[in-house]
Amino acid sequence: MLSDPKSSASATPGNPIGFHAVTLATFFGASAAPTPLYRIYQESFAVTPVFITVIFAVYSFALLGALLVAGSISDHLGRKPVIFLALVMEIIAMSLFVIAADANWLVVARIVQGLATGVAGASIGAALVDVDRAKGQIVNSIAPLLGMGFGAIGTSALIQYGPFPLHLAYAVLLVAFVIQAALVWSIDETGGTREGVWASLKPRIAIPPQVRRPLALVTPVNIANWAMGSFYLSLVPSLVASTTGSRAPLTGGSVVTALMFAGAVSVFLRRGKSSLANITFGTAATTLGILTVVAGVHLASVLLMIAGTLLAGVGFGTNFLGTLGTIMPLAKADERAELLSAFYIQSYLAFSLPAILAGFLARSLGYQMTTDIYAVAIIAVTLAGLFGLRADRRASGISATACTGGAE
Repeated sequence: MLSDPKSSASATPGNPIGFHAVTLATFFGASAAPTPLYRIYQESFAVTPVFITVIFAVYSFALLGALLVAGSISDHLGRKPVIFLALVMEIIAMSLFVIAADANWLVVARIVQGLATGVAGASIGAALVDVDRAKGQIVNSIAPLLGMGFGAIGTSALIQYGPFPLHLAYAVLLVAFVIQAALVWSIDETGGTREGVWASLKPRIAIPPQVRRPLALVTPVNIANWAMGSFYLSLVPSLVASTTGSRAPLTGGSVVTALMFAGAVSVFLRRGKSSLANITFGTAATTLGILTVVAGVHLASVLLMIAGTLLAGVGFGTNFLGTLGTIMPLAKADERAELLSAFYIQSYLAFSLPAILAGFLARSLGYQMTTDIYAVAIIAVTLAGLFGLRADRRASGISATACTGGAE
């Protein structure tokens, strides 16, 4: 039995789009909060770069699992109860971070956090689209990037200038999530309820036949894009400290923040461009940006690293738009959720597995050589994807022309 949601959330005084945007950004801000702390964890808990990247990667695996298993649960239970559940899980995760006594606590906290963020991302994302489809899609793209940027720079500032560097940021976030958990019940419900909640927990992944080739063509770009993001969030603060000698948390945090803010701006500014135009532009920005970052690493220049990161961030956001824009319009309405699940499996595997490999390389080769290898791989894979897309587009154009000529 289906119960109808409120007819128009935007027509009520309690329009929840602002609340959902802030809450979604807070979840992703919390996901980036450990990034400036990884170097301190290495020193305080005597762990290797490999273990640091494992702590990073388990979050991605947990988030992916939550998306696959509980991604549509808010369609059955309503948006507010599921968002509240995600907030409770995130409160538990922040509490675990606050009381963490060794690296094993961090692994458990990141797993709980990944589950919470996966549930929150799916339910809040759906609620935003419920309220306003056009604005909701833009907020769903921009809020996570802005949240991660503020999370990285905010945590860096608290570490550098506040007391209790290992705990203060999580305590602040804990308070924020408690407030949001209390406020969520005062906003409008934008979804409905329906039967079949247990059946919805069965993961469903499918790639429609008409999407398989386009997805294969954008896969190199997508993998390189997410691998670059994971490198920044897992190892860049340690890289900055190692290559420049600057141990100020704000230095490494500002580099990570530059990537996220530039990505958010590019998503907003290029949202109306074609997918191929975005990937072409994004590949150029990513290539130039990464080469500038490598130059900054070898010259021990934080300013060059930030400049390169701003360019790479533009490429990051634009390539995300381009890859998603290539496949999603080709899917029918009842195919989109399963296609998106397949896309996110690919994306989060690229977000986690290369980060672990980078941890091994950093331990054996050092941060500078690891950056060089990672940079070459990202540029090569991204360019390969772009050339494949353009070749396919040319071949399609030639084929269409031949068919037209034959008909005439």
